[in-house]
Parts: sequence; C-alpha cells; structure tokens
Amino acid sequence: MLYQIYETQRSLMEPFADFAQAAAKVFSNKLSPMGQNPLSQRVSAGYDLIYRLGKDYEKPVFGIQTVDVDGVAVAIHERIEINKSFCELRRFKRFSDDPATLAKLKDQPAVLIVAPLSGHYATLLRDTVRTMLKDHKVYITDWRNARIVPMSEGEFHLDDYVNYVQEFIRHLQGQYGNCHVMSVCQPTVPVLAAVSLMASRGELTPLSMTMMGGPIDARKSPTAVNNLAMNKSHSWFENNVIYRVPSSFPGVGRRVYPGFLQHTGFVAMNPDHHAKSHYDYFEDLLKGDETSAETHRKFYDEYNAVLDMDADYYLETIATVFQDFKLVNGTWDVKGVDGRIERVRPQDIKTTALFTVEGELDDISGSGQTRAAHDLCSGIPSNQQKHLEAQGAGHYGIFSGSRWRKVVYPEVKSFILAHALKPNEAVVMPVADAVAASKAAPVTESVPQLAPVAKPRAPAKKAAATVKAAVKAMPTPVKAAPSKSAAPTKAAKKDCPVSG
Repeated sequence: MLYQIYETQRSLMEPFADFAQAAAKVFSNKLSPMGQNPLSQRVSAGYDLIYRLGKDYEKPVFGIQTVDVDGVAVAIHERIEINKSFCELRRFKRFSDDPATLAKLKDQPAVLIVAPLSGHYATLLRDTVRTMLKDHKVYITDWRNARIVPMSEGEFHLDDYVNYVQEFIRHLQGQYGNCHVMSVCQPTVPVLAAVSLMASRGELTPLSMTMMGGPIDARKSPTAVNNLAMNKSHSWFENNVIYRVPSSFPGVGRRVYPGFLQHTGFVAMNPDHHAKSHYDYFEDLLKGDETSAETHRKFYDEYNAVLDMDADYYLETIATVFQDFKLVNGTWDVKGVDGRIERVRPQDIKTTALFTVEGELDDISGSGQTRAAHDLCSGIPSNQQKHLEAQGAGHYGIFSGSRWRKVVYPEVKSFILAHALKPNEAVVMPVADAVAASKAAPVTESVPQLAPVAKPRAPAKKAAATVKAAVKAMPTPVKAAPSKSAAPTKAAKKDCPVSG
C-alpha cells in the first residue's frame, strides 16, 4: 500500500514541480517584467530549488561520446552486447581512423566492470568507465529497474546474479581469449563467488580480479549500513521494506525493495550534508555561479535516480552477506543454471590475480572488509596479490572523482597490464572459423577479424598454403582491408573507422 501512496503523491506533485520550473525561468529572464523585480533572482532560485526537490528523476544516460587517447579523440559507440531479463551487458566500442591509435586499441585488455545492484543505476560508474576506456576495452553490467520487468520473466535471486556474471565472463573470454573483472562495492561478493565456482569446475578464470570497496567480510569495522543489516531480523526486512509494484508499471505485482525507500535511507545517513548541499546550491544561484550550480545538478541527477530491487535478491543478499556471512564461513551454496548446487570455494582460485582497493574514509564498506578477500583466496600466489588503501578517499572517491583518476586508476591500470595476455599468448582461431568470422564481419571493420596467426609449425609450407587459400577465399571487402603492418588506404581512412 505504501508504494501506491507514494506514486499517488508523486503524480500529484508533478504539476507543481513543472510550475516551479517554469516560474524559475520566468523570474530569471531579464527580459521578462517579473525578471525586473529586485528580488527576482532570489525568487527564481527558490522556485528552482523547489523544482529540484519535487521532480521525478529518471534513469540517467552514460553519455560518453568520445575519450582522449594520447591526444587523439576516439569515438565511443555504446551498445547492448547481451540482453537479459534483469540486466544488459553494455559495451563501449571505440572507433578511430588513426593507424597508430588503432594499433594501440587493438592490443589493449578487455575488462568487465560489474556495477552494483544496490539502489543506483550503473551510470553511477560513468567516471569509472570514461577513465578505463583510455586503456581498455570496457563492458559493464547495466542492471534493470525491477519494476519494469514483467512477472512473466520470473524471479531474480542472488544465485541468478552469480550466474549472470559467469555468463558475461565466458562471453568476453570467447571474444578475446580471456578478460579482467572489476567489481565495485556490492558485487565484490557475487563476483568472487562466480570466479570461485569457475575455478572449482576447472574452467578458465579471468586473468585478474579488481575488487573495490566491497563487503567481503562485513564483520570487520562495521559501518552504519552493516549494523542496520546485521541488527534487524530477516522477517523485519521482509515486513517493512518489501512492497508490490503498483499497476502503473510493467512489473505490476512483483515484490521489490522500492527505490524511493532506498533513497530515503541514503539521505538519512547524512541529512546535514544534503541540507547544506542544497543550501549551497541556492546560494550559488543567487551569486550567478552557474558552474557550481551545474555541478550540483549533475551529482543529484545521478544520486536521486534510484531503481527497485527484486525482493528475493535483496533479502538473500542481506542474509548471505550481512547476517550469516556465508562467504567467509565457507557455507555458501549456489544453484547453477543447470539446477546443480555447488559450494563456493575461493581457495580454489589459483590463476587469477587479485587486487583489492579500500578508501581510508569509506563509510559504506569499513576498513578491512574488502582486504579480507586475500585471506579467502589462499590458492593465489602472494606475488599475484595486491592491496591499496586510498588515503583521504571515501566510498565514492575510490571509483569516481580526482582521487580515483589520480591515485586509484594508475594502480588499477598497472595491475591489469601486468597480468594481461601477451601477444604470443593470444588464442589462435582455426582457419576455417576465421574465414567464417570474416564473412560475418561488417564491412565497416577495416581490419579483418582474424585471430593472431601462430608461429608456423612443420610442415611450414603446408601451413602457409592453407592460410593463403583461406585469405583467397575471403570476400572482397575483407580481402582489400589492410593488415596491422600495412598503411591503410585513403578510402579506408575515410569510410571505414576501426574499433577496439
């Protein structure tokens, strides 16, 4: 019933928010009669603040159009690589017609960024993605708002989250031979579970895992968030924060933890800070400081945009991570897509390097909670493990802002590069598969999608003849495309941007 009441109140407030927005513009317009009033700037600022407090915040967009790679502007095309019921795997494909930049992009490692499903959208990691794109092929998990997922799509459990991550890792491995995984906050736990299960089965595991500010062991230095989850019973959460989606959304009837309740909790953690921030915004409008005002708008456009989480996933996360501590106690069993129940054993991971990052001032995941992953992953050699505590950084500072870009990212970049596939370690695609792939490749790719050719083995003449026949069989557009070592023609430069 609370969800319906909230939606009714929001619908009633919408016209007033629109009126406040219009009034703010009228009073700020110097050509308007109302804008001539000595108090017009103050009135306009007041209406603008009312609009910001009363408006509905939709899902933001990543909006990354280009990134700078060593002085060259590289175009970014955002697209959905895998479309699941509760998540989209998004790829930020990079395009350039500069030969030197192209060669650099082609050899850079692929990274799967697993965004948190804990209230905010994946766009909260926009700065993370933009920075990573300079040196990596970047994919990210973009979780869907549960209220727009119809009941016909079924439920979503913590086990499903783990299975999604495994599927996405395998997808990147199929594309590039292997990949790196980065998890921020909440997903550090399911990502560690996913890689552990793959290791236990003898599957190929990612080259490295970078875990940032996550509750691997929430018993260490518990924060206010941890205490709430640990001190309330499972039934309390089910009875007090779980509601059904009202009829105005596609997911009508689905049990969820509503986004508006989560947002209330976020604000309640630091009410004084948010009150001061809004007052400063009002002051900036009075002073005409549009730069500071726009910074405020961008932050709260992101911060106030929240999503509903499926009830099963949320309640299972509370129990598994914050109450029963199943990961650190070695009692976590996960149900796979095939119905098999498997025990999560981080000690089985042996070939994936581990890098953990914590913020000195993190008030979401306390000190030592992420670092605990090193004790669990005892099978990883010590020289393949690293930890960083970012001095002066809070929770958001380890993945966004100046400390992320200047302190944390250089360490992340260096760690991934140190454990990247070397050129001679790349997986070689059979010639027949390479030809098939080249036929299916779009004409806009100016370099054929062939795997690196391995060093010829005996008999060398036979291998060379096979490759020569395969190249001859390629369709004309691919045959005409230059190799990495050859300079592209003017026509290729003009019409065929190349991606990485």
